Formats: sequence, C-alpha cells, structure tokens
Amino acid sequence: MYSLSVSRSFVAQHYLTVPDPGAEGETHSHHFTVETTFEAPTLDEYGYVLDVDALEAALDETFARFRDELLNELPGFEGMNPSAERLARNFGDELLARVDASNATELTVAVQEDDVATAAHTRDL
Repeated sequence: MYSLSVSRSFVAQHYLTVPDPGAEGETHSHHFTVETTFEAPTLDEYGYVLDVDALEAALDETFARFRDELLNELPGFEGMNPSAERLARNFGDELLARVDASNATELTVAVQEDDVATAAHTRDL
C-alpha cells in the first residue's frame, strides 16, 4: 500500500451545542491542523498515488472554505455539534469534490484541534 499525506493549518471558530458546554458554548477560535492521507495499492502511470500539485490546489480551495469561518454556520454542520470529528468528515467531502482521487482507495482526514486532541475520519473510495 502506498500513501500520500499533506497537511496545513488554519484558524476557524465554533461553539459547541452539547448539553452544558461551559465556556465552549460561546463562540471561540481554534488553530486546526488538517492532515489528509490518500492510500492506493498501486501507483498511477506516473508513479504517484495522486498528483501532489493537484492535491495542493484542491487543499487551498478547501481550506479557503473553512478558514476564518464560524463552523456552525457552514453547510454540513446545520443543527449538529461542530466537533473536530465532523470537521474531518466535512473537510473530506469538500476535498473530494475538488481533486481527482480515482487512483486512491482510502482517504483519512485527521484534524488536530490546537495542541490538545486529534480526531480523524477514514473512508473507502
């Protein structure tokens, strides 16, 4: 199995909607680092899992979608608690809409929230 990972960071805001969220129930910012990992059992005709330039361009567009936004107000979070786990899933959805991942068989998006915790979402492609 081959893999290709790229990570970048951004700041976004959210507020938690769980019962008794404490201070986290108020709008606040986090520094998120998102690492995307595509896996493939074989390489494409050029020896790649994915074209890294195309992946970086898709990541730039995807990060722009979340950067400096209030996550609670974005599509995919309506009526849901905007957890790092949901951010990982939604980020993957947005990224896959922008990149040709036809050679890959799996995508993992890991979201580190500040320096506290990392949540991930893995899907078969």
